[in-house]
Amino acid sequence: MSETVRHVEQMVDENPRTDVTETFSEWQRLLAGLQARIAGRFELTRDPSTADLDSYGGEATGPSGRLAAYTGPEIDWLVHSWIGDPRTGFVNMHLTAWLGPQVRVPHLASALLLWPQGWFYVDAVPRGDLVGDGDYYDRYYAEADEPWLAFKADHPDFTWFTSRTGFIRTSLSPVAYCYSFPPTRPNLDTVAELLTAKVDQWLGWVDAAEPVPDDERADLAARDLRIRRNIAERDPANVMGERMFGPELTQRLVRALWGGDRVLPRPVG
Repeated sequence: MSETVRHVEQMVDENPRTDVTETFSEWQRLLAGLQARIAGRFELTRDPSTADLDSYGGEATGPSGRLAAYTGPEIDWLVHSWIGDPRTGFVNMHLTAWLGPQVRVPHLASALLLWPQGWFYVDAVPRGDLVGDGDYYDRYYAEADEPWLAFKADHPDFTWFTSRTGFIRTSLSPVAYCYSFPPTRPNLDTVAELLTAKVDQWLGWVDAAEPVPDDERADLAARDLRIRRNIAERDPANVMGERMFGPELTQRLVRALWGGDRVLPRPVG
């Protein structure tokens, strides 16, 4: 299996412009279905700070996007978004769910990208030190080790993606999926099956989780916010937003990813 070590903008610039509207529409349906699964488990309310981001740009004439963020008694910040121009071959899509401090279940993170080749990422974002807390690793990550190794061996079409940014590399768990691939029918089906399985697994973890002691929740919530903000602000793919919409709107979108302009209160657990 080969490895991709390039910036997102390099991948976009080095490939011919290709209309990817069909795959984009398919992935919109996939993420909408996964969000519906999550919404069926949690009480969610759209944060008013993202109401005017329901549609931005010029979808009929050029780059555009949508960003919706939700919160609730058990969900600190859930983001369902896309940005790009599928007619020219670039789209970046996200579905991430950051839990409140009532449990230590890892957060759910997923992203899909067309450039016009395919790329996907899905991970369980740790809520603690995996090396220092062996029990936490065993509970949420050990079981994923063999399937993760098998995926690398059994799917030669998928190329491991290594970010050129060390901070992003260190944000991945040891069993994160982060691959580029040709968007063929079998590969698209593989991605859909994997993301669906990860969401179902995550929902099961939430249902089985033990509550965090009240006196530990504030520190956990503060740690969660630091991590979410750092990942959003340090994402090297933000340069694509600046290319399409300029720095002002891009900064607004980045703040929306971590909740910098949120109106509704954070859950206290």
